[in-house]
Amino acid sequence: MCGGCGKIHFSFYDRKTRLARDLSSGDRRVYLEYELRRVDCEACGVKQERLDFLASNTKFTKRLALSIGGLCKTMPIRDVARRMNLDWHTVKELEKEYMREQLARAGPPSPSVIGVDEIAIKKRHTYRIVVSDLEKRRAIWFGGDGRSEADMDRFYAFLGEESREKIRLAVMDMWKPFRKSTQAHAPQAAILFDKFHILRHLGEALDKVRKAEYARVTGAKRKFIKGQKYVLLAHRENLTSEGRKNLKLLLAANKRLNTAYLLRESFTQLWDYKSEAWARRFFDNWKSQLRWQRLKPSRTSPR
Repeated sequence: MCGGCGKIHFSFYDRKTRLARDLSSGDRRVYLEYELRRVDCEACGVKQERLDFLASNTKFTKRLALSIGGLCKTMPIRDVARRMNLDWHTVKELEKEYMREQLARAGPPSPSVIGVDEIAIKKRHTYRIVVSDLEKRRAIWFGGDGRSEADMDRFYAFLGEESREKIRLAVMDMWKPFRKSTQAHAPQAAILFDKFHILRHLGEALDKVRKAEYARVTGAKRKFIKGQKYVLLAHRENLTSEGRKNLKLLLAANKRLNTAYLLRESFTQLWDYKSEAWARRFFDNWKSQLRWQRLKPSRTSPR
């Protein structure tokens, strides 16, 4: 069989005896001796035959490649290379073969609940989008050239129309391009903003209030704010006794910071409600409180 196009041939061009490293037996390395033939294919030219027991790197068997890929799930590539006495790049290529095999076994994705996030791959805000099947707990897509709406559209194009229609819930952060793309391609899906990112936005809003107050006040009042960012943004239970004391002084000295802090802390009650109606009522009441406060950063947080 041609290693390029898969066409079956009844004659061969030439043949050689080769060795392929296999799974070890105890502390002994095992090699398989086999005959590798080449065929003269009309479409591909002279190509090596395809042997199912070999990895894409014919110096190794497929079962050894899968074993090394399994090790890479729990160990750094460098440590696997040292343990197997192989080059780092060789282990990396065998790990890629393991991943391709896992993808082939999993089949095309057809998720009903997806999680959307981005990761930074380089400095200077270079991102890629990661989409996961949250029910099967596995990543199903990694791509894009950034985190724009067009990049997110590429995931839905990859998924296909039939699979898109099966999505009933999309969990994501509050990044607008992700939401717009999902609403355009999977309008039947409910969108859920995850708790971590909502609280992060509230923390950022609180920090903006802190900076604004530091710029507004003068003299002795500034000493209560300076150097207290961690104290203000950290969970109270994570603070030391000294930190709790500083927080108490800070909130007593600045009314606006105290109000913003209480708004952020009270918002966490939202996740305690089991009823959607009561959760909605709490949220509407919380949002109505912002109308009476002169805290612009807080008014731009979760809506």
